[in-house]
Amino acid sequence: MKLQSAQSLLLLIDLQARLAPAIDGIEGVLERVKLLIAAARALQVPILASEQNPEGLGHTVPEIADLLSPEEIVAKIHFGLMAEPGFADRLTATGRTQIVVAGTETHVCVLQSLMGLREAGLRPVAVADAVSSRRPLDRQTALARLAALEIPAVTSEMVVFEWLERSDVPAFKQLLPLIR
Repeated sequence: MKLQSAQSLLLLIDLQARLAPAIDGIEGVLERVKLLIAAARALQVPILASEQNPEGLGHTVPEIADLLSPEEIVAKIHFGLMAEPGFADRLTATGRTQIVVAGTETHVCVLQSLMGLREAGLRPVAVADAVSSRRPLDRQTALARLAALEIPAVTSEMVVFEWLERSDVPAFKQLLPLIR
């Protein structure tokens, strides 16, 4: 499946302040997430972000929260977003079927959310360079499990270039400095 901006939604999972310092390679994940947000904004791709138990784990890290509106952030208790009351309806209301997923932790909330999205008949993908866990083995094992479930992994640049489709659009020139 080729990603199309008109069919996609960017879903950011649990990029939270108290959890972030423990995540392996968090700086790189956040840089890739910023690229995805910039591309989504340039191409009118809706964005939703979750916060797992924000009272316990804090809110989204400031450098990402500053790029989001409060309406785009959803608090949750369930590990898998699709189990959270009202979330499936909110997602359905966007009309988007390709769900591009980034965030933490790959082996818990990201994995369970991706499985729930697939079970709901949507077409999710995991952005491999924009997901992580506290331990590298957990991330690697989760990505392998997703592959076995036929939930594709992509990179942030794959997402951006598939959304762009061509080099002669204004968004390409806008995003090019972020890709280089």
